[in-house]
Amino acid sequence: MQTKRLGPQTLRLSHPPSVVSFANIGGKMEGEGPLADFFDNLSTDSFFGAKTWEQGESVMQHRALETALEKGGLTASDLDFVLAGDLLNQCIGTTFALRNFHVPFYGIYGACSTMGEGLSLASLLLDGGFAHLAAAMTSSHYCAAERQFRMPTPYGNQRTPTAQWTATAAGCCILGAQGDGPYITHVTCGKIVDMGITDVNNMGAAMAPAAYDTLRAHFQATGEKPKDYDLILTGDLGALGHEIVIDLFANDGIDMKKNYHDCGLLLYDLEGQDMHAGGSGCGCSASVLCGYLLQGMQKKRWNRILFAPTGALLSPVSSFQGQSIPGICHAVVFSNEKGDVQ
Repeated sequence: MQTKRLGPQTLRLSHPPSVVSFANIGGKMEGEGPLADFFDNLSTDSFFGAKTWEQGESVMQHRALETALEKGGLTASDLDFVLAGDLLNQCIGTTFALRNFHVPFYGIYGACSTMGEGLSLASLLLDGGFAHLAAAMTSSHYCAAERQFRMPTPYGNQRTPTAQWTATAAGCCILGAQGDGPYITHVTCGKIVDMGITDVNNMGAAMAPAAYDTLRAHFQATGEKPKDYDLILTGDLGALGHEIVIDLFANDGIDMKKNYHDCGLLLYDLEGQDMHAGGSGCGCSASVLCGYLLQGMQKKRWNRILFAPTGALLSPVSSFQGQSIPGICHAVVFSNEKGDVQ
């Protein structure tokens, strides 16, 4: 049997799954940002018609899946699996969003890397013949995340220069065993990397080493270089984390400046919207992918993208106990060519 494993972390898919449909939902700040036109639905109400911010996040995920199904001409019963999660304790944003869909569900948690994790696992299920259609989905909500991880927004606490803005957004991508693409051709599973960062307002620095580790592992396993991609996107490292990744690769003699960007720098106007270091949250990379990026691939603006969301694996408990912040990054390759597998 031909192995699909190219290295310790990287897999080549024999039957690359296709993007069948995708959708994204955003809030007020996302609607005021440079990618507003790439959202399926935007709301000026941070509650999304619900009673609490947490319930509003569930509404976002519900709408994201509902919209993706509608755009793909599908119903919930067509899905073999949904792999989804969020930042809230016990992933309540996801579980309450999905409770009326009655679909087979795997709840996952990779912090802000959750979209990469979901896409990776869904791709493996489809490539292995265990599913025909599977959805990967995630979300985050600024107010809900601030209340859980830092200070409730009504406190009006000062934000540090390295702080990032948690996106109020959701993204859903439905993958199928058949389709016209774009396709997922490779998956690189991340490892936990912890460089001892303890500042909960400096997520970029905490996650950047994990992004570097995963991207380096991918390049080593595939034998490819950054120039082999039209675009390389990390998830939500923001300005500081983005620069750290560039510096780490520069130490290896690799230039990442030409085609490497970060979703946290794309979603908002950093100066005009006072976003400090940029965007973050599960919904940041998910909404950028399920709008701007995949629409661009369909229009042939890009033919090959290395998408690598990053996550900070902390909790309020670990932070209060003085623990450092472990990071992780899961990467997938999107290609317009199904035969692009090497």
